[in-house]
Amino acid sequence: MSTVKREATHAGSWYTANKTQLDNELNSYLDKADKEFTSQRHQSFPLTGVRAIIGPHAGFRYSGPTAAFAYKAVDTTHIKRVFLLGPSHHAYIDGCCLSKCDAYETPLGDIQLDKEVLNELYETGKFYWMRRNVDEDEHSIEMHLPFTYKLFENKIDEVKLVPILVGSINEAKEKMYGDLLAKYLEDSENLFIISSDFCHWGSRFRYTYYTASDEPDEQAIDLSSHTKDKITRPIFESIQSLDLQGIRALEELSLSRFQSYLAETKNTICGRHPIAVLMAALEKVAEKREFSNQTLKCIKYDQSSHCKRYNDSSVSYASIYVKIE
Repeated sequence: MSTVKREATHAGSWYTANKTQLDNELNSYLDKADKEFTSQRHQSFPLTGVRAIIGPHAGFRYSGPTAAFAYKAVDTTHIKRVFLLGPSHHAYIDGCCLSKCDAYETPLGDIQLDKEVLNELYETGKFYWMRRNVDEDEHSIEMHLPFTYKLFENKIDEVKLVPILVGSINEAKEKMYGDLLAKYLEDSENLFIISSDFCHWGSRFRYTYYTASDEPDEQAIDLSSHTKDKITRPIFESIQSLDLQGIRALEELSLSRFQSYLAETKNTICGRHPIAVLMAALEKVAEKREFSNQTLKCIKYDQSSHCKRYNDSSVSYASIYVKIE
């Protein structure tokens, strides 16, 4: 039987398709992340007990340096399986979809999918199969594949992938999928990777949320040509403050607080649903005492550019790890 392989459709545009160049680029990002983390935090990678990471999925020249921090945090010694959850940007899905492919292509080499676990998930009756064109059009999962291959390059034949495309699901479904995935999160041989950028700011994203300060009673406004005279602190500082407010809710390991934050600010975090599924799974596993010692921490934050004018735009990136000890 021939192998069904998902092509690396974004190679050559969002990142280089040249194997040697890509390897060198990833090495550069990972080395810089290692040096910065060691010098600023007086700790060294990898970190013990990391069971999940959240990282961005933009073109590598924009988000690769940030994503590298999350990957460096992972100790691969005992990991045999990677669950990769990404948001659907193009197809409307009221649920979660699974890939029917046997392998995912990267310029560095192929990553085999865990057909047994994928079928196990499908048999719950809660997941759908992805159409091939949906699988190959989506970038949120693909942009993590070269980093994933690189992370496990010394044992790539021993690691299998479980890609899950998460649709625009409501809070009840976020919890349901989190509960279904909790048993896999309990297993220390599994790593969860959540694909998400943070704020997409600017009129092209139809989101120009701005606060003049971090005071509790500060009223947010939408910036435009009519309100530009209300800019006091730089826009990029307001965006950072907005993102860090959401990250703090995550660091408090509170799904409800994160959901309230999203309802209040409408922050354009494209991976909010995959993040919420992870948070729901963490809450489920925390019901068992041996999995209740959890830590979530952001170790790198950046923006594609610094917005200074009301008609500028940017996308924010964060690298986050989750420990269960």
